[in-house]
Amino acid sequence: MNDTGQRKYWLDTMLRIGHPVLDALSRRKLKESLPTEFHNDRSSFAQLEAFARLACGMAPWLELEGLEGEEEQLRARYAGLMLEAIDAATDPASPDYMDFRTEGQPLVDAAFLAHALVRAPKQLAGRLNERVRVNVTAALKQTRRTAPSGSNWLLFSAMVEAALYILGDPEYDRMRVGYALHMFMDWYKGDGVYGDGKEFHWDYYNSFVIQPMLVDVVSLFEHESGQYAEWKPVIVERARRYATVLERMIAPDGTYPFTGRSIVYRFGAFQLLSQAALQHFLEQALPPQQVRCALTAVIARIMEFPGNFDGDGWLRPGVYGYQPELAESYINTGSLYLCASVFLPLGLRPSDPFWAGEDMKWTSQRIAAGENVMRDSALGK
Repeated sequence: MNDTGQRKYWLDTMLRIGHPVLDALSRRKLKESLPTEFHNDRSSFAQLEAFARLACGMAPWLELEGLEGEEEQLRARYAGLMLEAIDAATDPASPDYMDFRTEGQPLVDAAFLAHALVRAPKQLAGRLNERVRVNVTAALKQTRRTAPSGSNWLLFSAMVEAALYILGDPEYDRMRVGYALHMFMDWYKGDGVYGDGKEFHWDYYNSFVIQPMLVDVVSLFEHESGQYAEWKPVIVERARRYATVLERMIAPDGTYPFTGRSIVYRFGAFQLLSQAALQHFLEQALPPQQVRCALTAVIARIMEFPGNFDGDGWLRPGVYGYQPELAESYINTGSLYLCASVFLPLGLRPSDPFWAGEDMKWTSQRIAAGENVMRDSALGK
């Protein structure tokens, strides 16, 4: 598969995952269509989870300017579907109006929707008409009912406020932003990894949530505080190191360690590596095209396994096919769509080195092939 073929493969895969969600929601039939039998005690949250998590991953591609031909036609089409979906999800008169008000889970997925707005300020946030903007703002504010615990949930609150700021709401809460940033600076454990709260958790939450949101929140608000401006390069340096660790965790065959919570989010475990490529903060010694090849191997290894989708094209719980015992009790069908966050580099133009560079072996492939590879070293801060 050449570099052009890899981009098409990524795009086709993202749309295969995402089309059923956006198509149903744009027709205001997601509640009617989305399977909710798996952990159906969580079914009331499933629609917002599927939509928001998908939007979080697709947003950079929808925001991309300068595409041509078939891909631009697809981007424009799906940007339109996403805007219709946002309307359907936040319009109180819609049959697909989603639950932003219940305390707890809705804050999580409002934050993923908020992250999509932050990642696509022109094509999503900037193209909402006044009625929809008012509805989105009201929906996001409903999640303030939830008092987040001392964990990654603090970043959900901060990201909701970031979206309100992007939407031009003068009443965004600086305290929620500042509290999250301060606490995570205190919870840093070393070598590019934060605790999820005071404790270290051996899982992928540094990539599912913590570092992607931390980088984007501090980047958005760095002008608000001299302290934030000082923290930003530190936060990015830590993220850069963690991205390197993630690349090194990809085995020669495209597998990776299946440890910790929420592994049924599949290749969403590599969101931070994808974001580092998108935002060009990979370590200088880690070429972007090497990351492309590593992530392509991960995506292909999973997607080529039978059973990932049901007969109607909806995701099923598992990593390789249908493995429901891997899913924690809080996970429903909608939760699985966080896998879309691996596709962030589609927000880079085809001419970017990530896509245009020649294929390269990734780190574990080179070591396993007997190549003389530079040793790894810890981040000393």
